[in-house]
Amino acid sequence: MVVFLVTFFVLMLIGVPICFCMLGSSALYIIVNDISARIIVEKFCTGPNSFTLLAIPFFILAANLMNNGGVTDRMFTFCRKWVGHFTGGLGHVNVLASVIFAGMSGAAVADAGGLGQLELKAMRDAHFDDDFTLAVTGASSTIGPVIPPSIPAVVYAVSAGCSIGGLFMAGIIPGLLMAASMCVVVYIWAKIKNYEKDPKATWKERWIATKRGFLSLLTPAIIIGGIWSGKFTPTEAAIVASLYAGFLSFVVYKQLKLSDLKALLLNTAEQTIVSLCIIASSAVFGWVLTYERIPQIAANWFLSLSDSPTVFIFLSMGILLIVGCFMETIAAITIMTPVLLPIATSMGYSPVHFGVVMILVLMIGLITPPVGLVTYTLANISGVAFTRIAKATMPFLGVLLIVLICIALFPQLSLFLPGLMGTGV
Repeated sequence: MVVFLVTFFVLMLIGVPICFCMLGSSALYIIVNDISARIIVEKFCTGPNSFTLLAIPFFILAANLMNNGGVTDRMFTFCRKWVGHFTGGLGHVNVLASVIFAGMSGAAVADAGGLGQLELKAMRDAHFDDDFTLAVTGASSTIGPVIPPSIPAVVYAVSAGCSIGGLFMAGIIPGLLMAASMCVVVYIWAKIKNYEKDPKATWKERWIATKRGFLSLLTPAIIIGGIWSGKFTPTEAAIVASLYAGFLSFVVYKQLKLSDLKALLLNTAEQTIVSLCIIASSAVFGWVLTYERIPQIAANWFLSLSDSPTVFIFLSMGILLIVGCFMETIAAITIMTPVLLPIATSMGYSPVHFGVVMILVLMIGLITPPVGLVTYTLANISGVAFTRIAKATMPFLGVLLIVLICIALFPQLSLFLPGLMGTGV
């Protein structure tokens, strides 16, 4: 077991992709312990063999279509006309746009890389400084995987065996609390810096922006409404989202041509392969953890410290926060869920509530060093140093941690909607 763990951490520290860290260390363990190598192939192939996981490529495709097909542009204009005149101006627009985009794609990096480029240009043109611009863009991107639909939620639901519909609904109130807390920071920051705000749009301008973006804004309603009403499953919702985004981009807005489809599909395939390779490798990795009874050892360790559910949830958040600082979200979910969830449920926590807490913690990890994928994405598209962006996001990190603690301590903030809508808790 020592060789297994040392190999995993050494590979990770020297920069080997996380899927090969898991697969390599697991393969070494199986070979050293003279276990049939057949288990590697079996678990690697069966790990991603799930109908539910089909949602991942379709949500990625939907995000790519929206970012390239004029959908996000119309959505951003709509937000600007409605909230751009508040103190903080485009900062509030940035947050609201991320909330709406969250109801379409479910991926933080897609928000930062696609919508983020649009927000970055608009805020620079309006003479906002880069620290504020990139901080609010990075922080608001973390809303994406919390408000449904959510790719991390799909992965967690498969790992935990819980209701995806329930998990989707459970993310709405926490996501809105995240947005509200960020708007408070935007307001205070703008007051201190005396940033300019947009002139208040006329009702005619708002009507034009709403009419222009109406079909784009229907996307979250179609996805969430379809799941809630039982018209389609979350996986089918992803397919519907892709078809609808394609219809808007190719037919209605005519921003894309058929010749663009090949590049979009290739990009989607590349992103999907990365995610599914991590899931496949984690199935082998998870088998080794189970074989060595790591979940039971972890449970005994937690119980030796305290049998208090509150102490457990705070210890779990601390561990996940550290893991999220170093590890990609999907890998972290697939590794940590089998270890922490059995303990959480034994202490009375709902799998859905614990899933929301886990996803929120790991989203915070996307903007914290040393990995911080969202921060790296913003550094690449802006040309601003990673460390400068990470430092600038500290005020937003503070309010996100407050929201996280509230969600952890008051389960009904996440379980109220799933209970009300009967989607499972």
